[in-house]
Amino acid sequence: MSIKVTDGLFRLETAETSYVFRVNEMGHLEQIHYGRKLPEGDIESLRHKHELTHGSAVLYDEEKDSSYCLEEIPLEWSGVGKGDFRVTPIEVKLPDNSFTCDFVFENYSLQSGAPAMHTLPSAAGNGAETLVVTLKDKAFSVYADLYYSVYEAENVITRRCVLRSDEEETVLIKKIMSYSIDLPDRNYTVITLSGGWISEANTIERRLETGMLVNESTSFSQHRNNPAVALVANGATEETGDVYGFNLIYGGNHQTSVELSPVGLVRVTGGLNPYCFLWELHKGESFETPEAVLTYSMNGKNGMSQNFHAFVQNQVVRGEWQKKERPILINNWEANFFQFRQNSLLRLAKRGKRLGCELFVLDDGWFGDRNTDTAGLGDYAVNRKKLPDGLEGLSQRINRCGMKFGLWFEPENVNDNSNLYRAHPEWAIQRPNRKASLGRHQKMLNLTMPEVRDYIVENVTQILDHCSISYVKWDMNRKVSDFEDGTFLHRYMIGYYDVLSRIFRERPWILLEGCASGGGRFDLGHLCFAQQIWASDDTDPVERLKIQGGLSLFYPISTMGAHLSMAPHQQTLRDTPLFTRFAVAAFGAFGLELDPSDLKPVERKTVASLLEQYRKIRKTCQFGRFSRIETGNRNIVQWQAQDEEKTVILRVKTMVPAAQRNDYLTVTGLKPDALYHLKEIGNPLFLHRFGGLMKHILPIKLKPNGFILRTVDKYMKMDDFAESYTASGAQLMAGIRLHRSFIGTGFSDKMHMQGDYSAILIEIAEEK
Repeated sequence: MSIKVTDGLFRLETAETSYVFRVNEMGHLEQIHYGRKLPEGDIESLRHKHELTHGSAVLYDEEKDSSYCLEEIPLEWSGVGKGDFRVTPIEVKLPDNSFTCDFVFENYSLQSGAPAMHTLPSAAGNGAETLVVTLKDKAFSVYADLYYSVYEAENVITRRCVLRSDEEETVLIKKIMSYSIDLPDRNYTVITLSGGWISEANTIERRLETGMLVNESTSFSQHRNNPAVALVANGATEETGDVYGFNLIYGGNHQTSVELSPVGLVRVTGGLNPYCFLWELHKGESFETPEAVLTYSMNGKNGMSQNFHAFVQNQVVRGEWQKKERPILINNWEANFFQFRQNSLLRLAKRGKRLGCELFVLDDGWFGDRNTDTAGLGDYAVNRKKLPDGLEGLSQRINRCGMKFGLWFEPENVNDNSNLYRAHPEWAIQRPNRKASLGRHQKMLNLTMPEVRDYIVENVTQILDHCSISYVKWDMNRKVSDFEDGTFLHRYMIGYYDVLSRIFRERPWILLEGCASGGGRFDLGHLCFAQQIWASDDTDPVERLKIQGGLSLFYPISTMGAHLSMAPHQQTLRDTPLFTRFAVAAFGAFGLELDPSDLKPVERKTVASLLEQYRKIRKTCQFGRFSRIETGNRNIVQWQAQDEEKTVILRVKTMVPAAQRNDYLTVTGLKPDALYHLKEIGNPLFLHRFGGLMKHILPIKLKPNGFILRTVDKYMKMDDFAESYTASGAQLMAGIRLHRSFIGTGFSDKMHMQGDYSAILIEIAEEK
């Protein structure tokens, strides 16, 4: 049993953690311990001591206990108006027109599995046990059911709240969180993922001092602030120390607050953002919050990440692609934008197939009068000028090329210049007395309306069921505006999840990739339907190291859409080596975002060879146990993925100094006594990278950018030195001294000739 209840004491146990709370003398849920696993026994030493209160304290009930002040008690849930002045998980206007509420213990129940939610997606519940603790307001028949689902193997506990009313008068919900927990202060650093379009998931670290940090989004898009948050205790590293992680299975507007009180308690609350939220709760009704995901690790940030990764792969991602290697795709967007014809798409698909791609994806521009982003959105009639054989004919011809076929949709939005808008302007989100605000020349469809949801489901499923489609890219390219009442933002999300459920639950063979102007919807709510999410519209590998590295704190590598594109990059104008673009994208759901005809002949040959090698390590990269080994130190980033078959290490240098020092390669997790073979995947060297240096090594004098060298550069390459060893696990984990990198004094065939933004990709396999 992972849940044990004894005399009002609740113990929730995972493989490596304990979560303990109890019903105290006043009927409140008092937090005792959340952290490393504890043996059963007396917990009195862990309780918060409160013999005396501070001079300004508001006592809960002076007659019963003159030292009991809610502000100084670590709690599992709290209310308003009874002496707890920390951030509250709930604000409700009760029938007496006050916000004063005091929730105390009523009863509890135990259930196997995890009860499904009625309106929102939730974790699958495989192997889980659930505790439901019911609290009741002291003055009114308003109940808070707190759900705790324990996932023992993944070291995760999920929490959510269902608020119920049995009052004749309406209860008004102004704020309700999914969870609240109070922890002792450990001099935490708070980590969030913040940014914007083409700059998602920057890892932001802030020292928690007395006061409150708030991580929130006021729209559906999460570019600015992802819902995930981590608390890192002082001294913790990637591999050691106490780290807590929090996330939400929800993609709407969210809020997580982390508050350090003057008495040294850290309160974390998370759930729906109270921004523009107002919900009426009538007698007999209930309101359920999104499910929150909590984890703890004493093995540093990597330990926290690995808990989250296992949970997402086992309990969040669904369908036939749950643990299946993602296909290598080629997307036509950067090759064609809106300007394409059927024959040009077929040529692009065949070029991709020759390189080793397995899936061809047709992006925006296939429907209606969609030649720019100002028209056609909302319509589903195929543009026969571009595709005379329709989607059915195109998909069949793609299949005959030996590739799967995928299609882009943006179903939630509409252009004014569309047949749909002309027929149903009332379906768009806009206020009758205000001019609507546009985003990317479009308005949002109102998914709170059943007829709008039916329209989307009918049109999308009609295409999916009559064409040979195995992949869908679901895009969303604007934020919400011009919305109506305080229920709208949440009701929209309920409608959105209804649409996804109706389309994809019955079609589990479809690989769904989420997208929202890049990584604007990278969240667990979306991953309940989509097996992967486009991490960012920025495909520059230097930027992607930050984006994918940040996301890796909370999300597994298999969920990150990552593509190799042309350089200089459209987002940064940075020119990065082909191998680095490949190597960084290899740690993700790999694809090509280019036209192979734009590559030089030698580059096409190189990409084909790299994709052949990638298929051998794909499973490890996507589903292996992932660790961040070294980040930022001397501008080196090193990641490691590991499964039972092999270990794959990505090592990238960003800006290299002159006269580089010798480097060491760190390997972890091997069997000390086993014998391993380590080999570096060949790194191509193209002549243009060396510029004027070519004059110093050629027997005749040639211009660096002259016709002869430009011609040679199209068809020939050199291979960089590749590390290769056979050694014991103990030797490899002791640290490998790598061969020297270029130091500006000459050339050696045992030297890495790499400069800025260079990468090495290493495979380690146990000798059998």
